[in-house]
Amino acid sequence: MTRKWSAGELLELSGGYWQACALHAGVQLDLFSALGAQKLGAREVASRLKADLRATQMLLNALVAMGLLEKGGDLFCNGESAARFLCRDSQEYRGHIISHHHHLMETWAHLDEAVQAGRPVTSPAVEDEKRRESFLMGMFNIASELAPVLVPQIDLEGRSRLLDLGGGPGTYAIHFCRQHPEMRATVFDLPTTRPFAEKVIASFGLNDRISFVEGDFLRDRISGAYDAVWLSHILHGEGPAGCERIVQAAISSLEPGALILVHEFILDDDMASPLFPALFSLNMLLVTESGQSYSQGQITSMLQRAGVRDVRRLDLEIPGPSGVIAGYV
Repeated sequence: MTRKWSAGELLELSGGYWQACALHAGVQLDLFSALGAQKLGAREVASRLKADLRATQMLLNALVAMGLLEKGGDLFCNGESAARFLCRDSQEYRGHIISHHHHLMETWAHLDEAVQAGRPVTSPAVEDEKRRESFLMGMFNIASELAPVLVPQIDLEGRSRLLDLGGGPGTYAIHFCRQHPEMRATVFDLPTTRPFAEKVIASFGLNDRISFVEGDFLRDRISGAYDAVWLSHILHGEGPAGCERIVQAAISSLEPGALILVHEFILDDDMASPLFPALFSLNMLLVTESGQSYSQGQITSMLQRAGVRDVRRLDLEIPGPSGVIAGYV
């Protein structure tokens, strides 16, 4: 059913990126960290940012209007949410994922061209250290919120060897191992991911139970024998043929009776809801050659064609638009 939009609501939606860009600018400049717990005038903030005074005043005032900063007289300070999520010294800092969104903005501006072409139309940005950190630590930000809620609801009792395929910084491997003291895990991902994964794993004191193996799950054989495999948000980066190779690679590493778990942004079978997976599919159009969001039926069929049995979607109470589909080999 369509929504009845007013002209004003459509214009508000159309210009919504203005607020996103103001937030992105604040994070890219590290403005919120520059304020910290202090109340500062615009001149001092501009000096700390090495930025133009007039432009800094405009950005500060816009962030006040957005409810992120507070203003008293000529002094500015972080609001509660900005201090919690946007200052680098906070344990709940979410600037990495916001920086990742910032790096995607230019690509999204060419969505109309990508729809006509059926593929990305902008050249991939050079994956420098900053962009890679934003992506990987952004994924860590998101998973760190979800994993403590999701992991205790998944029954891995009696399973002791987990493969976290394409596991990035190892967030889920960490939380599964914390939930199951007898478990050991392997994070399998690209070599560029290793420094971030090892840093995160070490921060949890799990170096002795979680190892990192370099490889490309589309091309390389995965050695070892595992009794569970976790595929979190990797299928959407590939088309159906790539997904088939990923599933086969995962299965080839498993012992008989092992559990395979697929965690994704899952569309309904009509492919038109929920909203986030539908929009995320467009994001995959813009940044991959053939990736997309998949429906529950599509993922179920992928697994069944690969010989996975008893495939079902787990009944989990988790925030956000993702879900988990499980089966046995």
